[in-house]
Amino acid sequence: MLISDYISLPHIVKYAQRAPLDDLAVLGITVAASTGYFLKRKYWDKPDPYYYTWFERPQEKDSVRNSQKETRDIAQKLDEAGKDIVVFFGSQSGTAEAFANRLARELHLRFGVAVISADLSDFDAESIARIPCSKLAVFILSTFGEGDPSDNTAGLWEWLTKSKPPTLTSLRYVAFGLGNSNYKYYNRVVDVVTEALSTGGAQALLPTGRANDSNGGTAEDFMAWRDSLCEMLQRDLGYEQREIIYQPTITVIEDDSLTPIDLHHGEPVPAQHSASKFSILESSVAALPVVKSEELFSPTSRRNCLHMEFDLNAFPELKYKTGDHLAVWPSNPNQEVGRLLRILGLEDRKDVPLSIAALDAAAKFSVPTPTTLHALLQHYLEICGPVSRDTITSLCQFAPTTEAKLFLQSLGSDKEAYSQHIQRHHITLGRLLEQASEENTPWSQVPLSFLIESLPPLRPRYYSISSSSVVQARQVSITAVVDAKALHPESPTRILGLTSNYLLALKQAIHHETGPQPHPHGLTYNLDGPDRALEGGKVFAQVRKSKFKLPLIASHPIVMVAAGTGIAPFRGFLQERARLLSMGREVGKMVLFFGCRKSEEDYLYREEFEDLVIAFGGKLEIITAFSREQEKKIYVQDRVEEHAEKLVQMLMADASFYVCGAATMAREVSKKIGDAMKRDNAWDDAQLKAWSERAKRINRWQEDVWG
Repeated sequence: MLISDYISLPHIVKYAQRAPLDDLAVLGITVAASTGYFLKRKYWDKPDPYYYTWFERPQEKDSVRNSQKETRDIAQKLDEAGKDIVVFFGSQSGTAEAFANRLARELHLRFGVAVISADLSDFDAESIARIPCSKLAVFILSTFGEGDPSDNTAGLWEWLTKSKPPTLTSLRYVAFGLGNSNYKYYNRVVDVVTEALSTGGAQALLPTGRANDSNGGTAEDFMAWRDSLCEMLQRDLGYEQREIIYQPTITVIEDDSLTPIDLHHGEPVPAQHSASKFSILESSVAALPVVKSEELFSPTSRRNCLHMEFDLNAFPELKYKTGDHLAVWPSNPNQEVGRLLRILGLEDRKDVPLSIAALDAAAKFSVPTPTTLHALLQHYLEICGPVSRDTITSLCQFAPTTEAKLFLQSLGSDKEAYSQHIQRHHITLGRLLEQASEENTPWSQVPLSFLIESLPPLRPRYYSISSSSVVQARQVSITAVVDAKALHPESPTRILGLTSNYLLALKQAIHHETGPQPHPHGLTYNLDGPDRALEGGKVFAQVRKSKFKLPLIASHPIVMVAAGTGIAPFRGFLQERARLLSMGREVGKMVLFFGCRKSEEDYLYREEFEDLVIAFGGKLEIITAFSREQEKKIYVQDRVEEHAEKLVQMLMADASFYVCGAATMAREVSKKIGDAMKRDNAWDDAQLKAWSERAKRINRWQEDVWG
């Protein structure tokens, strides 16, 4: 009830007849204040509808306005922009995008041909059918997960596979796929797409190229295919090759007129895909506070594995479901940032505002503008990855000395010399330039445009969420092993994983009773983040939806297979079912296979799982495999084979099957179960394939695998 309901006009008159003057004054003030309060924002203190413009970045507003005007018809785009070749990319981690941009630049430099690099989601897939035969379409497509297309390939995938086959008789194309033979569906996306294109009448001008990342050979595979493409362009299409001289596709200008509020200082800029229905897979990026960070491996282990929990309470729009992923945005270590600034001779220019613009209206770049060189190297570009032979060859023209140029030429032109060198040395861009230059002579002639064009954009790393949204809806956890692999067995040099070591540094800096601890490998980071946005122990992160989900019915039986940190989503699964059991719900039988090295060293969440076995009262069985506790190594796939008869019975009774961990392990597990299904059911290969395809189609068989 409002105060005005109590203070009516008759009450006021009656009171005024007998009240002293000072009381009347107080009453008048009270009535006036109350009336004014309830009329606020109706007749006074109205919000300024243009208040938000004080905080707009004009350059972003212009960018949005311009992007809204662009056509989604790729045939129209090629005609308007005067382009002869379009290089489409379907990229999840950024590798295919980097290859597409590099190929577009190189084809222009080699042949003088007009080329555009295009995100598949920026154009309507059906407009590809209208590309005339005078043009050439190049498809560079990645495969990830269970043979899935990248998010920005979804429109093309749906058009080619879920509708009537299109007529593509005017389309000429070539294609290159990125995959990993450790996965069961190696390069499935490029195979499905090229088959559909050919079925529609499109003409392939070159055999499909395929990269295999299982041995780290993706860059070399791409270079070999690119060379075949260039030979075909000369031989079959009459293109004439010319001397390759670097020509930038973007301008980078120092602009002292810009103020700090105008700049991007390092806040994440997620890849934007035009097809909005695909962007719903990921939430917005938020600075999440770390509320818990623990070491999971025993003190006797030389390795690290982190359990980290993040608080979502300040971000009500952020929600997750059990089985989803958390994308964590890292930053590059200070040592690599400083190394690159020194060898480029740009330490004193690192904080000067930079304005970046495309020289070609049809071209795009993947870093925000305006910004600074320091922000680019710390937060926006991948500077810790290995340097390809392509990039080494391109760097030769900027060498500060003859000796440096000869050194790079010897690596860039000789595949074997390059291979031997990277086996002995971990070569990031900064390290390579130091090795090539005697007495660290600065590489002052390297254009900033070259760095931005050659280095891939920094992307988040994805971790399976290891908590249950039913148990802790506003707190999310991940389980991350810290990568620190030796360059080779006898080398003291370690190749340190970017994000996992960033998280380790954060864990060392917070939640210590004795104060901050140093990183075990001596790395330091800007843990407070850009503009101190991460001060107090936070990370930039976002939630990514996953199809890796428990059955809707809790009484449905499940089989889970994991090795190492692949246990993460199953911790969430078991937490959720334990909560349902405590609420009186019936839960089905659960079998968990888990593999690690040693029971006393890296058995993740051991006590928690042992308690769950008791709590479930016979509903949960855990079968372990410890590979280093006996002379003959025993892996989780070996335990699956030992218990194959039980698993076949459960799967034939429609149990749901899940596997999470390394792709090689998942492939071996799939083979063991397939062999058992054929043996116990007297099936042939066709029957096994039919069963397997149906199980995947109805989500009775799910995989969350990597590497």
